Amino acid sequence: MPQYAAVLGHQPHISIAELAAVVPGFTLESIEQTVVALFSADEELDDDCIDRLGGTVLLARRITEADVSMSDIPQLLVNECGKVRKKVTFSLRCYDVPSKLIKTAYIKGKEAFKSAGKPCRYVGNEKKHAAVALLHDSDVISGKKGVELFIVQTASQLWVGRTIGAQDIDRYTWRDMDKPVRDTTVGLLPPKLAQVMLNFGAWMVESERDNKKRKKHIVYTVLDPFCGTGVIPLECLLQGWHVLASDVSQKAVNGTKKNLDWVRKEMKILKKDVSDDVSKHDALKPFKLKSLPDMVVTETTLGPALTKKPTKTDVKKYLKDSEALEAAFLHNAAASLPGVPIVCMWPFWRLGGDVIRHEKIWSVAKELGYRAVLPAGAPVEDPEKLSLLYQRKDQFVGREIVLLLP
Repeated sequence: MPQYAAVLGHQPHISIAELAAVVPGFTLESIEQTVVALFSADEELDDDCIDRLGGTVLLARRITEADVSMSDIPQLLVNECGKVRKKVTFSLRCYDVPSKLIKTAYIKGKEAFKSAGKPCRYVGNEKKHAAVALLHDSDVISGKKGVELFIVQTASQLWVGRTIGAQDIDRYTWRDMDKPVRDTTVGLLPPKLAQVMLNFGAWMVESERDNKKRKKHIVYTVLDPFCGTGVIPLECLLQGWHVLASDVSQKAVNGTKKNLDWVRKEMKILKKDVSDDVSKHDALKPFKLKSLPDMVVTETTLGPALTKKPTKTDVKKYLKDSEALEAAFLHNAAASLPGVPIVCMWPFWRLGGDVIRHEKIWSVAKELGYRAVLPAGAPVEDPEKLSLLYQRKDQFVGREIVLLLP
């Protein structure tokens, strides 16, 4: 079975859940240094897999299961660059390895390439990993002009792989900040989190289908009935998935249309290849669609924009209003979107040491025939309420990610 290492995002539990949803036969072996997940899979991952993972910063494939030490690294570097012509660029990304050994490996690596008749240079050092942007620019990740070895000292062995993918931060910044319409008066859904939600939706659809082997590159139709300015629809287009989007606000509808037109022009995504339909609609009223979508993926509402920490009285009101909206939406979805799985987010609040979350909505969902699920291998906080909590340190309101199967 192929073995991999993933550098997890700032919400590691969500990153692991996403890997469990996307990677066929995902088996978590261990977590190292709190940010590196070592895992195995049933099949080789595509080179572009990292582009579809919102919660994984970097991905490496194991290159040897032999009992190796840091003294073997120089030769492994040379072996991995056998097809590289001209000057080699190499790097070492190490976890829980003494800096003295890393420095020596860099020096010995240069000597090994010189002995092999290959000019070389290295990026990064024993104090700091090479910048991901530099790895992309140097064609190290692609393997065309070099290699980065990914090295983790576990309790029992030295795990050695090569970096095969890393998130392109510039592309995320581009689609988050450069799009023509951004509404800062509402909670801005990060593009990476939108990707994670779409991956959860695809997992739910496939888990309900009668097929033992998950197919690759399936084209889905996704409905976002609280589309805002279109973060989720935009990510759908970038994945080649058809979009159905709506919002009760005409301003939001106009913003989504502008953003989708923008990304189509920038990325040359033709409507004949990937369709979108954006309209004004109240998500609490029956959906009248020509055909049902494969999934609903949406962030309903986080409540009013907060500029300061809310009081307990404030939160009680926000929770009451949110519970009513979520219940009304689920009633409508159960009636007019029968059999369609839902990935949604509900707000939660932290006050002192307390976490204030939705309670009543769970019984509503159950009565309507929905059951909450998570991919096998995903961290479970509360078996009675399967969900994933997402919150940045500087935020007053968090997001509770809930996967509902009808």
